[in-house]
Amino acid sequence: MFAITSLYAGAAALMFVYLTLAVIRLRIKHRISVGDGDNRAVLVAIRAQGNFVEYTPIGLILMAAVESQGAPALALHALGALLIGGRLLHAIGFSRRPQLLILRQVGIVLNLVMVLAAGLGILAHALL
Repeated sequence: MFAITSLYAGAAALMFVYLTLAVIRLRIKHRISVGDGDNRAVLVAIRAQGNFVEYTPIGLILMAAVESQGAPALALHALGALLIGGRLLHAIGFSRRPQLLILRQVGIVLNLVMVLAAGLGILAHALL
């Protein structure tokens, strides 16, 4: 059950650990235990992790719902690729100095397409 969603949840978990370790490393380096200490690098790392946390759970929840409705494996892999690819591009674009704005933009668009497609698919399946 949820074999395909689990694959992408595992990938997301690894990304989350990486982003969290980036925050921890900068907090230790700059001796900041709470907040960002008005340090731009710490702020950027916190927001890269935070943005990941804001978007990833809803994507995985939607994937699980789509999978529970019996969607084809190809559709699930497409949703997973949009989610993980979008999160990866956004994190890379956001974390670089100077920021790679195009990667951030493409990343968020991929995630919004994923959420929209999954949401519409869930509603269509439930209502039809």
